[in-house]
Amino acid sequence: MPVLVVATTLFVGCESNFKEVQKINFSEFVPSGEADKINLKYTDSGRITAILVSPKMREFASVDFPFTEFPKGIDVTLYDAKGKRTFIKSDYATSYKFTNIIDLKGNVKITSQDGQILETEQLYFDQKNEWFFTEKDFKFTDPKGVSNGHGIDFSKDFKVINSQRIAGELESSD
Repeated sequence: MPVLVVATTLFVGCESNFKEVQKINFSEFVPSGEADKINLKYTDSGRITAILVSPKMREFASVDFPFTEFPKGIDVTLYDAKGKRTFIKSDYATSYKFTNIIDLKGNVKITSQDGQILETEQLYFDQKNEWFFTEKDFKFTDPKGVSNGHGIDFSKDFKVINSQRIAGELESSD
């Protein structure tokens, strides 16, 4: 009987030390900052260039590839130099600090002030070049008609649009 007690004690003692060693080697991936109900206004020379609204924001600034996450979605209004607006909504977003790329996911919808609408499941926004792109399926609605396709890139004001595979009916100006 005394051998069984010693063996049990030794086993429990080793198990406890093993779990402590595992904890030491475990690196937690936690946000360096969190915010609820945010309303950010971005400006350039006193002019508002964008307004970002989100119910939740998490910042991961202390990781090797820093990013900001919006797990409950975003609602963004972009303004051009003349005050023309473009509206962006998505269920989830991640903004990467080093690349200035924003990854929009889930029910992504972009609407221009002129009534053009792009809908897709994932879309990237290059903030530096003010350029959107995706390789996913999309639906583009314009006052001239509706088109569907796979893969598109365009300027934030919809003035330049390049699509890869597209089908639909558009009204001709002829």
